[in-house]
Formats: sequence, C-alpha cells, structure tokens
Amino acid sequence: MVAKRKVWDGRNGVPAPSPARAKPVRYPESDGKPMAETQLHAAEIIRLIQTLRDWYADRPDVYVWGDLFVYYEEGNPRAVVAPDVFVAVGASREPERRIYKLWEEGVPPTFVIEVTSPKTRRVDLGRKRDLYARLGVAEYVLYDPLGEYLRPALQGLALVGGAYRPMPQDTDGAFLSGALGLRLRMVEGRLRLEDAATGQTLLSPEERAAEAEARAAAAEARVAELEAELRRRDASR
Repeated sequence: MVAKRKVWDGRNGVPAPSPARAKPVRYPESDGKPMAETQLHAAEIIRLIQTLRDWYADRPDVYVWGDLFVYYEEGNPRAVVAPDVFVAVGASREPERRIYKLWEEGVPPTFVIEVTSPKTRRVDLGRKRDLYARLGVAEYVLYDPLGEYLRPALQGLALVGGAYRPMPQDTDGAFLSGALGLRLRMVEGRLRLEDAATGQTLLSPEERAAEAEARAAAAEARVAELEAELRRRDASR
C-alpha cells in the first residue's frame, strides 16, 4: 500500500491538514427558458444573427452569436447575461462556443441588440443597460418588432464616458453604428442593416437565396415571353 503524502507546516514536526481542493466551477449553458417571447421575436433574433454572421464571414477576428450565456466574473456562475444578438470585434470567430467567458475571450461584446417586448422591458431598459455599460459594450440597440411599447420601435445607445447616450438619428429614424460601420433603420416594421459606405442592404443567407430564386424566375419568365413573341412573329409571316 502506498503511504499518503504528508503536508508539513514546520511546527514541531506536526503534520498539517492537507489543503482542501477547490471544487471546479460549473458554468451552465442554459436556463431552460425559451429563446424569445413570441415566434416573431425568435425569428428576428435568428435572422439578425445569420445576417451579421454572413456579413462578417471573412473576418476571423469577429465573433457573432446570440442567446448565448456571457459570463463576466470568473468563479461566479451567477454573473451571467444572455444578449439576444451580439458582435464581439477582437474575439476569434472560431471555434464554436457553448458559453462566452469574458476573462478567456479578453473582449466584451462590442455591439448588442435586444429584441425587446413588454415582458422584458424592465430588464432591457434597466439591469441589462446598466450591466452592458459596466462591461464596456460600445453600442446597445433596443428593437421592438411588434411596436408594443418602445417609441420609436428602434433605439440606439452609444457608450460615452462610461454612460449610454442616444445615437443621433436621421430624419427617417435611421442611425449609424460607428462600431460596425452599419446603418440601422426600420423598413416595413422590421430592422434592416445597411453598409454605411455603400448603402447595400445586408441580407441573411435565406433572404439572399430567395432573392436569387426570384431573379431566376423573372429571367425565365422573360425568356418565355421572348420565345412566345418570336413564335407569333414566325406564325404571322
């Protein structure tokens, strides 16, 4: 039998008790709650995540995700927040995360969108706003897709001197994200993102596929029209 190693404290040769091993901290990946209030809220969260991931597909130093637990105090699994959509500039795109630990990533989210509702109103306007400012989130956007309480339904906040200030808005209600170089605006009740430099509207992969399919269908219809016109001309000769 192998004898247990003794730990000595140097006091009269009396062995000191072995130091207790610290239990590993468990950081949960979910709280069991649904992603969003309604199907529309969930659909908008997914669309915005996909749109931003596609836009930054060639940037290995930008991480985009949402509804993911972000832990901000090492050793404290209760210090957690789950932004609906976030972009972290300076964080590696890969590998895939199950949770996001600030002390390991080295950077907080740069940009956060909360797809808000009356039920999440107090948290989105209170605790989350204060927490995001404390963590150093440069820009915080509130988006109410059903227009249930937020007036206007899209509002942007920029971190200035440790506190949030409203982002200046254009006459049409759009505002510029200086952190991402994108313009945000409401179009037919939905948040749309545009490249501030070119005006190009950012689309999700699903939207781009639908747009390409529509163009192909229009081209086929045009070809069919031309072929029909040629047949009519041949028949009239």
